[in-house]
Amino acid sequence: MAVRITGVDLGSPAREYKILPGDELVSINGEEINDMMDLQFYSADTDLHILLRRGGDDIKIHLQKEDTYTPLGLEFETYLIDKHHSCKNKCIFCFIDQLPKGLRKELYFKDDDERLSFLFGNYITLTNLSRHEIDRIKKMKISPINISVHTTDPELRVFMMKNPAAAQINRLMDEFYEAGIFMNTQIVLCKGVNDGQRLKNTIDRMHRLYPQVQSCSIVPLGMTRYRDGLPQLESFSAEDCRRLIKQVDRWTRDFEARHGQRIVYLADEFYIRGGVEIPPAGYYGDFAQLENGVGMVRNFIDNFLEEADYAESLRQPVQADMAVGEAMYPTMCDVISKANDKLGGKLHIHVHKIVNNFFGGNVWVTGLITATDLIDQLKGKLKTDRLLLCEDMLRSEKDMFLDDMTPQDVENRLGVTTEFYPNDGLALAQRLFNTEY
Repeated sequence: MAVRITGVDLGSPAREYKILPGDELVSINGEEINDMMDLQFYSADTDLHILLRRGGDDIKIHLQKEDTYTPLGLEFETYLIDKHHSCKNKCIFCFIDQLPKGLRKELYFKDDDERLSFLFGNYITLTNLSRHEIDRIKKMKISPINISVHTTDPELRVFMMKNPAAAQINRLMDEFYEAGIFMNTQIVLCKGVNDGQRLKNTIDRMHRLYPQVQSCSIVPLGMTRYRDGLPQLESFSAEDCRRLIKQVDRWTRDFEARHGQRIVYLADEFYIRGGVEIPPAGYYGDFAQLENGVGMVRNFIDNFLEEADYAESLRQPVQADMAVGEAMYPTMCDVISKANDKLGGKLHIHVHKIVNNFFGGNVWVTGLITATDLIDQLKGKLKTDRLLLCEDMLRSEKDMFLDDMTPQDVENRLGVTTEFYPNDGLALAQRLFNTEY
């Protein structure tokens, strides 16, 4: 197999050695190049023997680099060189299956690609890995990999994911454990399905794979109002959340006493829904599952208020409106109030709660708010001409909401200027207090 080179970066080793767009890359040091993972791994050397195909002829280049990790400077049709690996499961809780029709085509693509797990932190199910790909993970020490486990009961996992290959979870994780591969894991918890004793069994299994299993997050099932034809599932009530918090705390406490960390943590949403105070920072260790919504609220609160202490006082009052989801609304109101006390009453931030009517169901996180709901619920209610929004509402290019509307659309309809901040308490505080440096 050979992969076609579409571009060569200026000043790169590839340009220096006259590799050309249109050349086909066959191998590096005798190893076939099929995708970006192969390229990064086999080009990590200062002395490279590269085989190219140019116009039907084989070209051999002996390329030398000053530094092992200097990129070759090659461009391809796609970032991965290869096509994305798609998900072959039909999970009973899949959020993508609950999307309404008519959204952007890319929103309906389900990725399940081990390369994206390593490169970008995506979670994979391990159900579509070939033997070659499993061996490559072990050979290259691709670590950590992020695994959607959900349960370690093989039969239950097959039921939840509707894929016979899901039963291999324990064998594959054992292989990675023996190979010294680190793993971060997650469990999407479904009431009456993989909770209770079944959850405890999964937690016990994660503990047995320590230290290779570095962390495990338990996140709640997200349900939209678009579930026609999908399995009937039930949301966790406030009492369910409180009971779950006590159970997981009890199940992980002994492990923490022995090893200094719990490994398994509940998403913040369980605490918010249960009306239970978010644990202190020390509970979360090194916040390994922050991107999965585990400890994110605690991190936000502490960083925001610490920056308020640093700012001490404001020369001029700060006035703005802010829109957040139902989940973050109580916390944001509280943290703004406490910061305002620290800053002499000069922080005038009007926080608005946005109900997610677009998706409905139990979707209440800020990152899934659409422009449609912002416009419908904020019209005539804003106190200032400055609207603060979390950048998680936008796609990765930061130019469009989930409903294909743009920040400019929101500005035009509401008559405001929008400002987007990272989902981070420190970054927001620095923006508001003018302490960025």
